[in-house]
Amino acid sequence: MRVRKLERKRGWPFVVAASILKPVLVPGTRRRWIDGDKLPAGGGCVLVLNHISHVDPLLTAHFVYDHGRLPRYLAKSGLFRNPVLGGFLRSLGQIPVARLSADAVGAYDAAVAAVRAGECVVVYPEGTITRDPDLWPMTGKTGAARIALATGCPVVPVGQWGAQEILPPYSTRPRLLPRRTVTFKVGDPVDLGSLPDGPPTAEALRRATDLIMDAITALVADVRGEEPPAERFDPRQRGVGEIGNPHKQARREEGTA
Repeated sequence: MRVRKLERKRGWPFVVAASILKPVLVPGTRRRWIDGDKLPAGGGCVLVLNHISHVDPLLTAHFVYDHGRLPRYLAKSGLFRNPVLGGFLRSLGQIPVARLSADAVGAYDAAVAAVRAGECVVVYPEGTITRDPDLWPMTGKTGAARIALATGCPVVPVGQWGAQEILPPYSTRPRLLPRRTVTFKVGDPVDLGSLPDGPPTAEALRRATDLIMDAITALVADVRGEEPPAERFDPRQRGVGEIGNPHKQARREEGTA
């Protein structure tokens, strides 16, 4: 596994973050980084991944950092409410997103500015941990497509698997032993060239998002060595909450039935 030299100086926040996380992640995991050279070595880009565990953003940061980029996340705004953690995340250049609210526009503007400044912006298009019972990628939201179409930057898909073995979805009890293998596989940039020119319509954004999710799903299927479901899980059609712990929601509904 070849580790790239960083694209630019890290700054103290990244030095502190790396000094805390790498001593935990390196001995605690076996890492399979596949086709990491497809991650652009420089310039603005959007990195899109499937989301299967609360720990996978840390593993993604490790993966991106090992390949010479400093990741900027669109992260849920709740993480920024703690003044210490929030201040540290802002010093790292992370972007708060108030999900399912009008304030998400500000996050979009910040992400576009970051890409235009040459940053690597990490987006989980599903917006939350997948609701699919077998942890396949579910339907995506249009944020990554909006950023890409506004900037013309490459959209680089990544399929990842293994984080759920360390910390199952919505669990608070990590499984640190035995060491778990985490796999990240990078694909070729998503081809959005077939979309019409001009301001993106709702239909074009949905088509672009479907192309992005198709690319991620194909990589996940390759990593898992399994066939994905024929139809992508849609929480809105299944009556599942789009944010929060779906298991708690199900228990509440059972209690009122």
